[in-house]
Amino acid sequence: MFTGIVRQLGRVSANARGRLRVDGRLGRLPKGASVAVNGVCLTVVKQTAASVEFEMSDETLRRTNLGRLRPKDPVNLEPALKASDPIGGHWVLGHVDAPARVLEVAAQPGGFKRVRIGLPAALARLVAEKGSIAVDGTSLTVTAVGKSWFETVLVPHTLERTTLGERKPGDWVNLEADMLARYLDRLLEARR
Repeated sequence: MFTGIVRQLGRVSANARGRLRVDGRLGRLPKGASVAVNGVCLTVVKQTAASVEFEMSDETLRRTNLGRLRPKDPVNLEPALKASDPIGGHWVLGHVDAPARVLEVAAQPGGFKRVRIGLPAALARLVAEKGSIAVDGTSLTVTAVGKSWFETVLVPHTLERTTLGERKPGDWVNLEADMLARYLDRLLEARR
């Protein structure tokens, strides 16, 4: 489990045949540890002083933007939550629902940016204004929702410390709906 508070930016150094290597110093992680990479929970299979390596299944490649990553691309990194850690964002599982495209990016006063992102039909009922969503593993507040899109406003800190500051229209991002919305929706569906 994660909080959606990105700990650092890493850089892809290799991505081929279901193996992803990211340059970044996350501290000592045991083999088998979980790390969110652009919001995707991946298992550490190898670590050096300067990089971490992960395996990716076909399911992961199909449901996320990780297969599109190239060497030198930045990625958001967050190690798994410890029981004693504060939850600064919202509970994020690292189970990406779908990739989606950035539709618009507009500068706002004070260094903020309004970002509009496509909303896949299957997720539409799980996204609500003032609710939470994880975009590339970053916990964000939804500021507006349309039939096939949602918006969020990024603060300067998020723009500087995550990949979202570099996103432009047409880029792919990973979406994970709020866990509580997902379970509530399933409960209501079972009652129908």
